[in-house]
Amino acid sequence: MTQPNPAMLEVVENQLRDNTPPETKQTLQRLIKEGHSEEEAKRLIATVVASEIFEVLKQQRPYDQARYIAALQRLPKVFDEK
Repeated sequence: MTQPNPAMLEVVENQLRDNTPPETKQTLQRLIKEGHSEEEAKRLIATVVASEIFEVLKQQRPYDQARYIAALQRLPKVFDEK
């Protein structure tokens, strides 16, 4: 797995610390239960953060929390369906 941008990992850490959205922590716990290391789970979540930021910038759309949470719920297969 490629390394995400450190800023994306910082976003994940902030979301976990602040429990906002709570689905980030839920996703981390689920991925760990499924056998991913904590580090790998955070990297997976960071890919969703990066994807959401990319969508916001490329499509010039506002942040969509429902879209973000749906992508978290699809991990680790978030990009397989595109």
